[in-house]
Amino acid sequence: MASKTSSENIRLGVFVVTGTLLLLIAAYLIGSRQNMFVKTFALSAVFKNVNGLQNGNNVRFSGINIGTVNRIEMMNDTTIYVYMTIEDKMQAHIRKNAIATIGSDGLVGSMLVNIVPSMGKAELVQNGDELQSYSRISSQDMLSTLNVTNENAALLTSDLLKVTQSLMDGKGVLGRLLNDTVMAQDLHRIIANLEQSSHHANATLSELQAIVGKIDMEESVAGVILSDTVAAVYARNSIENLETSSMEIREMTKDLGQLINGLDTGEGMLHLVSKDTTMANLLMKTMHNIEEGTDKFNENMEALKHNFLTRRYFRKLKKEKAKTQKD
Repeated sequence: MASKTSSENIRLGVFVVTGTLLLLIAAYLIGSRQNMFVKTFALSAVFKNVNGLQNGNNVRFSGINIGTVNRIEMMNDTTIYVYMTIEDKMQAHIRKNAIATIGSDGLVGSMLVNIVPSMGKAELVQNGDELQSYSRISSQDMLSTLNVTNENAALLTSDLLKVTQSLMDGKGVLGRLLNDTVMAQDLHRIIANLEQSSHHANATLSELQAIVGKIDMEESVAGVILSDTVAAVYARNSIENLETSSMEIREMTKDLGQLINGLDTGEGMLHLVSKDTTMANLLMKTMHNIEEGTDKFNENMEALKHNFLTRRYFRKLKKEKAKTQKD
């Protein structure tokens, strides 16, 4: 009887242990496959980094749990496939332009896949479709960036403290300006002088503008020269002709001097011409023509003196000559 009781106890113990194991296995399967009793369809997405996503994590659409992560496969170091099991009733709401992202359930919660609808029209998803993905910045990357920012802020604060201390100690130009009252007064005077010079320059420009405004562009000589390009060209040509005539007269005077020297020495053709009355008459006529040409040149010069384009120039020469004689 005792042996039979022991055998029953052993059988009962084995049954209890087996039942417990089966219950644990069933609980695990049900927990990891929350939709095993619901009709589902499959979707997938490709990510560069899943940020700790695991099989069995939730899949949400617009904040509602609609499925779970079925499988994660890594193709290479930048391509990771995430396969999801979605409730069949959500197929009428998810479109092919939806975007899958990986987030967390709260600040420190488990990871999950969020399916976000996009703007615009698109067809509804089908079993086995692949959604577009968007990899958000992970919390670790954000903390790393924040750490670098804090270090830079600390360095910047330290440098700013050094600059402020140098200014308070009177180092550098800005420090001397802040602490030296004499230099500050000199700088104030310089600024005042610059302002005064600016006022004088503005006044001078105003006077010059008034003078230019008073010039009669149609009647006055300055107006004609400033506005009439033809008159300006004519004045330039007249001055060039005067210079050319002056050089020709100088050369003519030099040649006449050589002729006179030839007559005095009695050498060459000039001496012979001086003895020939016919040649002398011809020479007299030539001299008479030269004299008439000189008179005409003098008349032209006199006309230029009274010309409205050049008379200011000759008046200026006359004043300079009178000033030279007085000196």
